[in-house]
Amino acid sequence: MGINIKVPASTANLGAGFDTLGIALNLYNEFYIEESEEDEIITIPKNSEFENPEKNLFFRVLKDVLKMYGEEHRRFKVKQINRIPISRGLGSSASVIVGGIVAGFKILDKNLDDKTFFDIAYRYENHPDNLIPAYKGGFITALKDGDKTYYQKLFFPDEIKFIVVIPDFELSTEEARKVLPENIPLKDAIFNIQRVALFISALQNRKYELLKVAMEDRLHQPYRKKLIPEFDNVIRNAYSNGALGVSLSGAGSSIVALAKENFDAIGKAMVDTFSKVGIKAEYKILEKDDRGVYLTED
Repeated sequence: MGINIKVPASTANLGAGFDTLGIALNLYNEFYIEESEEDEIITIPKNSEFENPEKNLFFRVLKDVLKMYGEEHRRFKVKQINRIPISRGLGSSASVIVGGIVAGFKILDKNLDDKTFFDIAYRYENHPDNLIPAYKGGFITALKDGDKTYYQKLFFPDEIKFIVVIPDFELSTEEARKVLPENIPLKDAIFNIQRVALFISALQNRKYELLKVAMEDRLHQPYRKKLIPEFDNVIRNAYSNGALGVSLSGAGSSIVALAKENFDAIGKAMVDTFSKVGIKAEYKILEKDDRGVYLTED
């Protein structure tokens, strides 16, 4: 009998909500697991770097869970379908971590509570704004305070879709963190606090005309945009084609636009802006995912 697990992508920050806001998207990594005589992993599309069980993140997390209960001797064949682009600010690593944890507890037939989930997940990634949407689905606000994690689900209107433009270059979270200053002016902190509160309220009240100002940011995008050619022009052209709000997706390199209409026009305008400087890009029109990780058996 095999287990099939699907885990959604996520986009974090959404402008002013740096390290705070995240939402799950309907783009999924998928894992099919069955017991075997030897550990084996097949990746789709094929990536030999990820087909070493000792280095594959999903396998490492899965074996970590099994080891907690003295079951690390068990062997598995895994088919890993990677639909979430890697190092593009769409929560690809969070999806793999969540998948590995959930797979392990399902195999062991044990309940998984939030504290145990976070204890394991934080060994690999310290970003609840991606981990929680991948795990629980929906739009969330989260914070980590010492060994405790607090989060709440927030309202996000169904009619808003996400036009995610994915340029053909990777940008690791570590690299994107290095360009951030250790200290910021008080006025910049106030600027973001005001806007993240406005963003949440504007969504609740469907005051979409407020999203453009509510998604402005001074804490991370002014520093990270130097890593992304044509960033300002991509943003500008998204707005000129009808976007309601635009921001980096997570640490980048993807850029996400929120809209109620003109989805293709917005996506094409953003892709064309990258192409003018020789950067290939694609766009996806996505919706929020409210379910989070889910599994089936066969």
